[in-house]
Amino acid sequence: MKSFQFHSAVAQWFEQTFGSPTEPQTRGWPEIQSGRHVLISAPTGSGKTLAAFLASLDLLFREGMASELPDETQIVYVSPLKALSNDIRKNLQEPLAGIRALLEENGAHEIDVRAEVRTGDTTAAQRQALIKKPPHILVTTPESLYLLLTSESGRKMLSTVRTVILDEIHAVVDDRRGAHLALSIERLAALTKQPLQRIGLSATQKPIEEVARFLVGTRNVDESGNPNCAIIDIGHRRELDLAIEIPKSPLEAVMSNEIWEEVYSRLAELIQAHRTTLVFVNTRRMAERVTHHLSELLGADAVTSHHGSLSAKLRLDAEDRLKRGELRALVEPR
Repeated sequence: MKSFQFHSAVAQWFEQTFGSPTEPQTRGWPEIQSGRHVLISAPTGSGKTLAAFLASLDLLFREGMASELPDETQIVYVSPLKALSNDIRKNLQEPLAGIRALLEENGAHEIDVRAEVRTGDTTAAQRQALIKKPPHILVTTPESLYLLLTSESGRKMLSTVRTVILDEIHAVVDDRRGAHLALSIERLAALTKQPLQRIGLSATQKPIEEVARFLVGTRNVDESGNPNCAIIDIGHRRELDLAIEIPKSPLEAVMSNEIWEEVYSRLAELIQAHRTTLVFVNTRRMAERVTHHLSELLGADAVTSHHGSLSAKLRLDAEDRLKRGELRALVEPR
């Protein structure tokens, strides 16, 4: 197995925080440090996001130690979900602050590695601030990346990128959104001053070789169809407790209020039997309707809806309450 080596402050922060690395990290870090394209498939909670980020953070802090770190975007993290983008930015603050503190304890000068988010919720003032002082790590969505690539100021900011991380890659690999993202990545690769390293992450990838070809693009696939990419497949089988439930009353084309009451009552029972519950419905209108009825059964503070018609403030509040365990259920259209 290839070996990896981090700056002493980076290694110390990781050891103090996590102890020993997971398999996706021990196998992923050497490949990432070598500059190869890397695709990691590993279960949720296995540390694959930090496997993607820590090698890049190490390089940023090393550059900051050698000379003043310029205000240039070097890492772009792309998530298909705005909520996940906000999570990643928050989760990056801990290693950034921890490594910075350890460096200062050892007498090093302050190294201000910054991470910021650019999504559809980012205000005009915030977008201007990003252009004026680019973050070293930009967390964004496929759509916002496309918009940045269409503006002169955005292209200038992205020209210094050396690594792009595609998280939850399985969610976009087989649809039009994925085709659009693949085009944006190729535009980014053509724009950057140096070869663009691509890192893909997901818990579910099948067939994984096809996902790897999507990640690296056709120019990095040989005549036999083999992608020029290190594939790290930890593999797992998630245990599922799957059940199909229907109301006791006969189903009809238009369900009566009595049948709906049965549905809401059963949903409430299931929600009370679990710590947190996600309820998926067909439309935003249905999300509000289901939320209203469940709130009457469980309490207004126990249930909320989450969809694009709500303000960014309300959506972020719902996400934070769910993570803190304050919400019993969140209703979202799919």
